Amino acid sequence: MAQSAVQVRDAEDRDREAIREVLLAAYGQYEGTMPEDRWAEYRNNIAESVDAPGPTARLVAEWEGRLVGSAVLFDSSLVAYGRDLGIESPIIRLIAVKPEARGHGVATALLRESAKRARAYGADTLHLHTSDLMASAVRLYERLGFERAYDKDIYNGDILVKSYRLHLNDAALLKI
Repeated sequence: MAQSAVQVRDAEDRDREAIREVLLAAYGQYEGTMPEDRWAEYRNNIAESVDAPGPTARLVAEWEGRLVGSAVLFDSSLVAYGRDLGIESPIIRLIAVKPEARGHGVATALLRESAKRARAYGADTLHLHTSDLMASAVRLYERLGFERAYDKDIYNGDILVKSYRLHLNDAALLKI
Protein backbone atom coordinates (compact mmCIF):
# COMPACT_ATOMS: atom_id res chain seq x y z
CA MET A 1 0.00 0.00 0.00
CA ALA A 2 1.41 3.42 -0.97
CA GLN A 3 2.24 5.83 1.82
CA SER A 4 0.35 9.10 1.57
CA ALA A 5 2.31 12.34 1.57
CA VAL A 6 2.23 14.85 4.38
CA GLN A 7 0.68 18.16 3.35
CA VAL A 8 1.49 21.37 5.24
CA ARG A 9 -0.75 24.41 4.99
CA ASP A 10 -1.69 27.55 6.88
CA ALA A 11 -4.08 26.90 9.73
CA GLU A 12 -7.60 28.23 9.43
CA ASP A 13 -9.94 29.33 12.22
CA ARG A 14 -11.89 26.09 11.81
CA ASP A 15 -8.71 24.16 12.73
CA ARG A 16 -8.37 25.56 16.26
CA GLU A 17 -9.88 22.65 18.17
CA ALA A 18 -8.04 20.08 16.06
CA ILE A 19 -4.77 21.95 16.69
CA ARG A 20 -5.46 21.97 20.43
CA GLU A 21 -6.12 18.21 20.24
CA VAL A 22 -2.84 17.64 18.36
CA LEU A 23 -0.87 19.71 20.87
CA LEU A 24 -2.32 18.02 23.92
CA ALA A 25 -1.90 14.53 22.43
CA ALA A 26 1.69 15.25 21.40
CA TYR A 27 2.84 16.90 24.60
CA GLY A 28 0.81 14.56 26.80
CA GLN A 29 3.72 12.13 26.80
CA TYR A 30 5.47 14.43 29.29
CA GLU A 31 2.68 14.40 31.87
CA GLY A 32 4.26 11.62 33.91
CA THR A 33 7.70 13.22 33.87
CA MET A 34 6.67 16.50 35.50
CA PRO A 35 5.32 17.35 38.93
CA GLU A 36 1.52 17.53 38.78
CA ASP A 37 1.29 21.30 39.29
CA ARG A 38 3.99 22.00 36.68
CA TRP A 39 2.24 19.71 34.17
CA ALA A 40 -1.12 21.44 34.77
CA GLU A 41 0.45 24.84 34.08
CA TYR A 42 2.29 23.53 31.00
CA ARG A 43 -0.87 21.87 29.66
CA ASN A 44 -2.88 25.07 30.14
CA ASN A 45 -0.21 27.17 28.41
CA ILE A 46 -0.16 24.76 25.47
CA ALA A 47 -3.96 24.77 25.15
CA GLU A 48 -4.12 28.58 25.39
CA SER A 49 -1.40 29.03 22.76
CA VAL A 50 -3.90 28.13 20.02
CA ASP A 51 -5.74 31.41 20.57
CA ALA A 52 -2.77 33.61 21.50
CA PRO A 53 -1.87 36.53 19.23
CA GLY A 54 1.51 37.15 17.67
CA PRO A 55 2.56 34.37 15.30
CA THR A 56 3.70 35.10 11.77
CA ALA A 57 2.24 31.75 10.72
CA ARG A 58 0.30 28.88 12.23
CA LEU A 59 0.97 25.73 10.27
CA VAL A 60 -0.86 22.42 10.24
CA ALA A 61 0.12 19.10 8.72
CA GLU A 62 -2.35 16.67 7.24
CA TRP A 63 -1.63 13.00 6.66
CA GLU A 64 -4.09 10.43 5.36
CA GLY A 65 -6.81 13.10 5.37
CA ARG A 66 -6.41 13.99 9.04
CA LEU A 67 -4.85 16.94 10.81
CA VAL A 68 -1.96 15.31 12.69
CA GLY A 69 0.62 18.04 13.23
CA SER A 70 1.07 21.71 13.94
CA ALA A 71 3.72 24.36 14.50
CA VAL A 72 3.82 28.10 15.11
CA LEU A 73 6.28 30.53 13.53
CA PHE A 74 7.22 33.86 15.15
CA ASP A 75 9.42 36.62 13.74
CA SER A 76 11.60 37.24 16.82
CA SER A 77 12.29 36.15 20.38
CA LEU A 78 10.43 39.17 21.71
CA VAL A 79 7.24 38.09 19.95
CA ALA A 80 7.73 34.37 20.61
CA TYR A 81 8.62 34.56 24.30
CA GLY A 82 7.78 38.09 25.39
CA ARG A 83 11.45 38.73 26.07
CA ASP A 84 14.34 39.82 23.94
CA LEU A 85 16.96 37.09 23.54
CA GLY A 86 18.61 38.91 20.66
CA ILE A 87 16.95 36.68 18.07
CA GLU A 88 15.65 38.86 15.26
CA SER A 89 14.92 36.00 12.89
CA PRO A 90 12.09 33.47 12.80
CA ILE A 91 11.53 31.07 15.67
CA ILE A 92 9.47 27.91 15.37
CA ARG A 93 7.58 26.82 18.49
CA LEU A 94 5.16 24.16 19.62
CA ILE A 95 6.05 21.60 16.97
CA ALA A 96 3.58 18.81 17.61
CA VAL A 97 2.74 15.50 15.97
CA LYS A 98 0.03 13.14 17.14
CA PRO A 99 1.62 9.96 18.47
CA GLU A 100 -0.08 7.72 15.89
CA ALA A 101 1.37 9.81 13.03
CA ARG A 102 4.98 9.83 14.22
CA GLY A 103 7.58 8.33 11.95
CA HIS A 104 5.85 9.48 8.76
CA GLY A 105 7.74 12.73 8.18
CA VAL A 106 5.19 15.08 9.73
CA ALA A 107 7.66 17.00 11.93
CA THR A 108 10.19 17.14 9.10
CA ALA A 109 7.55 18.57 6.75
CA LEU A 110 6.60 21.24 9.33
CA LEU A 111 10.26 22.15 9.87
CA ARG A 112 10.94 22.27 6.13
CA GLU A 113 7.96 24.57 5.51
CA SER A 114 9.04 26.80 8.39
CA ALA A 115 12.57 27.00 6.98
CA LYS A 116 11.22 27.86 3.51
CA ARG A 117 9.08 30.62 4.97
CA ALA A 118 11.92 31.98 7.10
CA ARG A 119 14.12 32.17 4.01
CA ALA A 120 11.28 33.83 2.04
CA TYR A 121 11.07 36.46 4.84
CA GLY A 122 14.74 37.23 4.12
CA ALA A 123 16.13 35.52 7.23
CA ASP A 124 19.49 33.76 7.38
CA THR A 125 18.53 31.54 10.31
CA LEU A 126 15.60 29.70 11.87
CA HIS A 127 15.65 29.16 15.64
CA LEU A 128 13.91 26.89 18.11
CA HIS A 129 14.14 26.06 21.81
CA THR A 130 13.77 22.68 23.45
CA SER A 131 14.87 20.73 26.51
CA ASP A 132 16.53 17.41 27.25
CA LEU A 133 13.08 16.08 28.09
CA MET A 134 12.38 16.07 24.35
CA ALA A 135 15.32 13.85 23.38
CA SER A 136 13.76 12.36 20.23
CA ALA A 137 12.93 15.84 18.94
CA VAL A 138 16.51 16.97 19.62
CA ARG A 139 17.83 14.04 17.57
CA LEU A 140 15.57 15.05 14.69
CA TYR A 141 16.64 18.70 14.83
CA GLU A 142 20.30 17.76 14.81
CA ARG A 143 19.82 15.28 11.96
CA LEU A 144 18.14 18.04 9.94
CA GLY A 145 21.09 20.39 10.46
CA PHE A 146 20.10 22.49 13.47
CA GLU A 147 23.08 23.34 15.66
CA ARG A 148 23.27 24.48 19.25
CA ALA A 149 23.14 28.23 19.82
CA TYR A 150 24.41 28.31 23.40
CA ASP A 151 24.25 32.10 23.60
CA LYS A 152 20.45 31.97 23.18
CA ASP A 153 19.72 29.36 25.88
CA ILE A 154 17.15 30.33 28.50
CA TYR A 155 15.90 28.93 31.78
CA ASN A 156 12.29 28.12 32.58
CA GLY A 157 12.55 27.99 36.35
CA ASP A 158 15.33 25.47 36.93
CA ILE A 159 15.04 23.82 33.50
CA LEU A 160 17.58 24.66 30.82
CA VAL A 161 15.80 25.38 27.55
CA LYS A 162 18.37 24.84 24.83
CA SER A 163 18.52 27.00 21.74
CA TYR A 164 19.11 25.61 18.26
CA ARG A 165 19.50 27.39 14.95
CA LEU A 166 19.45 26.34 11.33
CA HIS A 167 21.56 28.30 8.83
CA LEU A 168 19.16 28.64 5.91
CA ASN A 169 21.66 29.41 3.15
CA ASP A 170 23.24 25.98 3.36
CA ALA A 171 20.49 23.93 4.99
CA ALA A 172 20.19 20.43 3.54
CA LEU A 173 16.59 20.48 4.82
CA LEU A 174 15.73 22.96 2.06
CA LYS A 175 17.38 20.87 -0.64
CA ILE A 176 15.36 17.71 0.00
